[in-house]
Amino acid sequence: MDRDLLDLPVLLLSAARALVDGVDAGVRARGFTDLRPAHGFAFVRLAGDGATVGQLAEHLDVTKQAASQMVEELVTKGYVERRPHPADARARLVVLTPKGWACTRAADEAAVEMLRPWADVLGPERLAALKADLRRIAAPGRVRPTW
Repeated sequence: MDRDLLDLPVLLLSAARALVDGVDAGVRARGFTDLRPAHGFAFVRLAGDGATVGQLAEHLDVTKQAASQMVEELVTKGYVERRPHPADARARLVVLTPKGWACTRAADEAAVEMLRPWADVLGPERLAALKADLRRIAAPGRVRPTW
């Protein structure tokens, strides 16, 4: 039983790495060659209503300085822009630009391409069970792996 438990982290991390690498390759194939997977993890947090640099830093589990540097890089590349925060005059909100949204759609398409074979192998019932099980045990929030 302990061996089964110890195999689980390697299998989960291997699957996660394959997914990240597959999405990254798919995004690059769609013309977004100037991004790294870490940018995609930032886009996950910025999609929707955007985020402050502090919120982004928390989501990525990096310092505010590192998040600020990433935001500056993404502004320069045209993927995000800073706007006045609607509820806090002292804060700036970082939001995706149309180019950022296009990249997000490309990542979604790449993820579906990557995950479809997994779904085919598992079948609908096992896929639904896996999703339900992962929802029960996965902690919400930070999604950036350490690599």
